[in-house]
Amino acid sequence: MSMHLPGGLSIDRRLPADFLASSLRADALRGLTADPKWLPPKWFYDQRGSELFEQITLLPEYYPTRAEREILTERAGEIAAATAARTLIELGSGSSTKTRLLLDALRERGTLSTYLPIDVSESALAGSGQALLAGYPGLTVQAVVGDFEHGLPEPADDAGPRLVIFLGGTIGNLPPDERARFLAGLRAGLGPQDSLLLGTDLVKDPATLVAAYDDSAGVTAQFNKNVLSVLNRELAADFDLTAFEHVARWDPDEEWIEMRLRSVAAQTVKVPGLDLAVTFAPGEEMRTEISAKFRREVVETELAAAGFELREWWTDSQSRFALSLAKPV
Repeated sequence: MSMHLPGGLSIDRRLPADFLASSLRADALRGLTADPKWLPPKWFYDQRGSELFEQITLLPEYYPTRAEREILTERAGEIAAATAARTLIELGSGSSTKTRLLLDALRERGTLSTYLPIDVSESALAGSGQALLAGYPGLTVQAVVGDFEHGLPEPADDAGPRLVIFLGGTIGNLPPDERARFLAGLRAGLGPQDSLLLGTDLVKDPATLVAAYDDSAGVTAQFNKNVLSVLNRELAADFDLTAFEHVARWDPDEEWIEMRLRSVAAQTVKVPGLDLAVTFAPGEEMRTEISAKFRREVVETELAAAGFELREWWTDSQSRFALSLAKPV
């Protein structure tokens, strides 16, 4: 169902009204009854979680946002020239702040017509869409309330060339098999004139990586525990946030950071929304996020397996983060 708001913003709702609630119930039931227990990181991001993540991006230890912005500031013009994109599609758009660098470059190039952000949060889409319309007169904003892992919307007749951007290193939250399916799904929705811009955090010394996910101010710990607050609110659970400790660990074999919540004592948590009681042993850990870190050869191989050719590889000045520009083959 599509909705048109004042100023030229349209919002296309592609999710059932109960999508988030039913997805949370399904994920929580699978994760809390698994051995070992886990929860997917997408449930960090209610309003409080989003606010905490914005604080994280400003922390001295958390380099990815600054590093990616440095690349975009330096390379946006080259990206615009290489893609000549008429439509900019952003997956998991959130607040769209870094996107403005690309919008500016594409507008200066004279090709930009439409911005199409995809996110599960309608409120985030509406807020960022209205802000962009105010700053970019004449831009068409066609927001899609949807799950970007389920593919791209059908392109309009005048949509191309399209540039799909997936920034922030978010692809690292997917394990390898899910990344492969995700990239293959993207490739299936793109034509020969379209492009993909992918942000990936890079492998580096473990101390730097762990510090980015275990900051001295404790903001990431609050962010991690926020998933328990979401379960308390949405599923009437009785998690005691003080009964869990934040853990960030580098896995050198998988080359990813794991965030976990460690139970400080034996406890039983009731989750009435699932008709479930969950027991935790002292010291038991529940994984809440993986954040894979990449090497160029891995990114190139995974893109090729999905039907993409890596055309450009840009890093920040300290080689901490990379943006890859790829084309369908």
